[in-house]
Amino acid sequence: MSMNDSPSKTNGQFHSMKGSMMEGVGNLTGSTSWQNSGKKEHTEGEAEYKAAQAKGYAEGTMDRMTGMKDSVVGAVTGDKMQQTEGNMMKDKGKMQQETNKSE
Repeated sequence: MSMNDSPSKTNGQFHSMKGSMMEGVGNLTGSTSWQNSGKKEHTEGEAEYKAAQAKGYAEGTMDRMTGMKDSVVGAVTGDKMQQTEGNMMKDKGKMQQETNKSE
């Protein structure tokens, strides 16, 4: 996990890749400790990446729902500013969902 205990896609990718390399070195040298350590770090990196992805998707969902609500309220009350801000938040949430969609 990253320093603030929030999952990070970047940190997860780094540890996944580093673990794969360590495992490869272990395979080349016959070192089971490097193989096992690499597998462990790779697995932990993948888990952190997926956790960050899920968190980002959930945040996008909340932004999208809040934006939709604000857009509708703005349209009903005639508040064009609220409607515009709601539409922008809804679009931001949709983009965040697409970015964090599971593969």
